[in-house]
Amino acid sequence: MMSTNRFKYCLLSLSLFITGFFNAQNSANGRILDAKTNKEINAVDVFINDNNKPALTTSSGSFSIQSDSIIYKLKFQKKNYALESIEITPEKFSNLTVKLSSEKVSTIEEVVIHNEKTKFKNKKENPAYRIMQEVWKRKRNNGLDKFDTYTYKEYEKIQFDANNLDSTFMNRKIFNKLDFIFDYADSTASGKMALPIFLNESLYENFGENKPGKKTKKLLVAQKTSGFQDNQVISITAKNLYRDINIYDNTLNYFDIGFPSPVGSDGFSTYDYNLIDTISVRGEDAYKIRYQPRRTEVLAFQGYLYISTDSYAVLGATLKSTSKINVNFINSISTELEYDNPDPETFLPKKFVTEIELTPFSKKKSAKSIIAKRSVDYSEYEFNKPLEASIFTRKEEEYDAKFVDKTDDFWVKARPDSLSKSEQGVYEMLDKLQQTPKFNRIVKIYETLASRYYNVTKGIDLGPITSVYGKNEVEGDRIRIGARTYFGQNDPWRIEFYNAYGFKDHQFKYGVEGRYMFNRVNRFMVGAGTKRDITQLGVQLTTEDGILSRSFASSTVFARGENASLSSVNQTSIFTSIEPWKNFQVRIDGTMQSIKSANPSGFNLMYYRNGDLRKTTNDSHVTISLIARPGAKFSQTGVDRYEHGTLAPTIVLKYTRGIEGLFNADFNYNKLQFMFYKPILLGSWGKTLLNFEAGKNFDTVPLALQNIIPGNQSYGLVPNTFAQLNYYEFVADTYSTLHIEHHFNGKILSFIPLIKKLKLREVAFIRGAYGSLSDASKNINVEGFKYSAPNEKVYYEYGFGLENIGFGNLRIFRVDFNWRGNYLDRPDISKFGIKAGFQFGF
Repeated sequence: MMSTNRFKYCLLSLSLFITGFFNAQNSANGRILDAKTNKEINAVDVFINDNNKPALTTSSGSFSIQSDSIIYKLKFQKKNYALESIEITPEKFSNLTVKLSSEKVSTIEEVVIHNEKTKFKNKKENPAYRIMQEVWKRKRNNGLDKFDTYTYKEYEKIQFDANNLDSTFMNRKIFNKLDFIFDYADSTASGKMALPIFLNESLYENFGENKPGKKTKKLLVAQKTSGFQDNQVISITAKNLYRDINIYDNTLNYFDIGFPSPVGSDGFSTYDYNLIDTISVRGEDAYKIRYQPRRTEVLAFQGYLYISTDSYAVLGATLKSTSKINVNFINSISTELEYDNPDPETFLPKKFVTEIELTPFSKKKSAKSIIAKRSVDYSEYEFNKPLEASIFTRKEEEYDAKFVDKTDDFWVKARPDSLSKSEQGVYEMLDKLQQTPKFNRIVKIYETLASRYYNVTKGIDLGPITSVYGKNEVEGDRIRIGARTYFGQNDPWRIEFYNAYGFKDHQFKYGVEGRYMFNRVNRFMVGAGTKRDITQLGVQLTTEDGILSRSFASSTVFARGENASLSSVNQTSIFTSIEPWKNFQVRIDGTMQSIKSANPSGFNLMYYRNGDLRKTTNDSHVTISLIARPGAKFSQTGVDRYEHGTLAPTIVLKYTRGIEGLFNADFNYNKLQFMFYKPILLGSWGKTLLNFEAGKNFDTVPLALQNIIPGNQSYGLVPNTFAQLNYYEFVADTYSTLHIEHHFNGKILSFIPLIKKLKLREVAFIRGAYGSLSDASKNINVEGFKYSAPNEKVYYEYGFGLENIGFGNLRIFRVDFNWRGNYLDRPDISKFGIKAGFQFGF
């Protein structure tokens, strides 16, 4: 229930809102004078409300301004004058007199202000360097960490605009019966049109506690999305473009790619700095420093820093990518940051605005593109206010789809600034579009390509479409048709199934799985499924437990050498899972399966049990999995969630207990496995992907239940496998593997003439595996003499790759060159190999 104080607060806010609404004002005029001389001043920038861009620059001593939105405040700024703000009301909007006072600017001793890039003999002669040294000495931390408790509000607005539209484009046949959308387009500075196509508004309340324990809660209070409420792909794409950044960090994360920060302590290794001017920023004196990368080929920014002349705090910053930015699908990035500095040690975010221009193919400025703009306003900070423990408890109503439904009146009050005319038109336009069959067909095509499922009727999707065709040694050509239930993005239950047929073995295969979620808060879920299929075992160590987890049997159309080591698996499983804490899952699986060779003449899985020769391994086991994803972010609350891009690690601990005699199972055994995966940004040097796995079988089991060091005999890229290993080449009771892959993002190739024009990016990697296999585990298998573990020395592979291969902004192809490091005396091995594939990422 709402407390009395909160109820009073809401009444007060409502009263203020009603008063403001009926006193709304959309125009203002008056004169601007020098406070000392009373003479009129021209060339003054006039800002509406809290906008960062001036709505008007005066050409005389008077001003007249109009806006589609409500004007409640005007700000006036001119070089060498202090910032002046006035409130606008129906009683105070006309014949205003605004007086600007000359500002007093303190300077660093012997500072020389330069408007052009200046060459210095060394950085110590550069006055900007001396200023930045003071910034580094006083490096600030986010002020939220210094208080026992804190609360604040966060308003986020994400808008997509189709940009650079011309009459030729608008007259295309595809827009027949959709041409009314261009009534909502606006002219741009280039004379072309920009059409708003998506708008998402979100309002959050943030709560935090630092003492006695660290707790945080980000509560979504309201959300409004234009036209695509049920379109998971578009909404997730919008949210997935952005990361939170801290200008004081050495590395800024955009698209999980590291850009060196101009305020980072190692900034001078990447940027040139130039002191341009001293200005007033929100009434505070500031140095204006221009920075730009020393080499335009690297991933870096250019722009301005606004540093307080008194405290050397960052008051604001602009970050803009260079024209040679080497990121897939991206033409440009720009970010504007504003900070408050409540004391000498801390800062608080005030407003962040990021604009990204996306184009699928061309890098030209005139290319058709999507402008994705996100603005975040932070307000109503409160500190050391007692917070009830229940605030940090997840509640059922927070996961209800209607929880964030709010009226238009609510949004008028909640927005820091009213919507522009074009933004208001987005809601109206998308509502009309959704009534247009042609538009719905276009959206359906996009959703199909992005989700890999095709909706055939309400509640039924066919797919995945990428799994329809496959080929392998046992089945030959293989056709797979699958389907799933899908009523919406927050479905509490789902049923999936598939049928497959091999034209060589003339066998039908199938799989079916159902899941139901009882509670959205702790994601308490149960499920069951069964399948009969041909599977490539031994391509993962820490395997997925789901019945419909990916099968590699049909994935290899082109392979290095023949692969006959496929298994025929009949499996039935049940599971339950729960998240007792956010991003921490406990899962229990019960599995009954029988495994035999799918090609007995080419791959032998026979083994001895109590002196008898057996060809089928019967197994019943229970697996307990602990899965942690600290920092991961997800969309939707149904049985399937869609993860936002983050650098969150994945930590998995699994214990498996085989139970002899249960459903005719042949073996008692105990297995323990661990996996750790983490992407790591290393500043301008790129990103490292680290994957470590370890495990142990404590008992003797046949080959079908052993740990196989994952090989890859395809010509495709398969993560966390060994490119030059054959399937089943190494088998281990006890194992550990390490994969290190570093993406340099073009750091090295950008130094090489001619090649740098190709915008290729270099990748380097090394992989290692070590393990042991007992004599008992060898002897239990009929052909156990064939198998061994890498126990003499660590098996390793190394190599390099070239990624970002393509044209324009479509650079999604990658080629790897792999070398086998040792165990070179084995028969039928490959010492060198080339792998290739597509990488759909930035």
